[in-house]
Amino acid sequence: MAEEKKNAAEVQEDTEKEISENETVTEAQDDSPEATAGENTAEESEASADEKTEGKTKTSFFGKKKKDKKDQQIEELTDRLKRSMAEFDNFRKRTEKEKSSMYVIGAKEIIENMLPVVDNFERGLAQAQEGDAFADGMKMIYKQLMTTLEGLGVEAIEAVGKEFDPDFHNAVMHVEDEEAGDNMVVEELQKGYTYKGFVVRHSMVKVAN
Repeated sequence: MAEEKKNAAEVQEDTEKEISENETVTEAQDDSPEATAGENTAEESEASADEKTEGKTKTSFFGKKKKDKKDQQIEELTDRLKRSMAEFDNFRKRTEKEKSSMYVIGAKEIIENMLPVVDNFERGLAQAQEGDAFADGMKMIYKQLMTTLEGLGVEAIEAVGKEFDPDFHNAVMHVEDEEAGDNMVVEELQKGYTYKGFVVRHSMVKVAN
């Protein structure tokens, strides 16, 4: 009996010893470098994920900021281009207008110098006799000259029977005429002409008061 109790006590002691050793091994494994490394790896992975998320946020913020700045630069360049195109268009129109004005001014000067020749033609034809072959030839030449001038845009100013207009008429004489209306042109002393709407020479007229 005593021997059986002794054996039972030894078995119990051995069991408790084995349990104690297993607990010691488990604690040692928990404190081992591999376990610590595993824990550190998990923490580092979590920190890396946080850093990536923060990095994406920063990248998104700076990317948006960079995009906004780029859009602003595009708008500024587009506006500058539109202004330059508008200025060039205005310059082109102004140049064409000045060119046309220079052409008109030059043509007016030439026509103005030709008008005395036309006046002399008319004076000579007024003195010519009917049936004179030479006079008939001069009339044909005069008609050709006037047709050419009309084709270029030269027109005679209407005067007799029209109301006096200082823009087209130059009153050199005044006359009392009860039959004529007030401020009406009763006689034309010298013909006036226009070139494409511009007065080359005013008509010299007699006006009734």
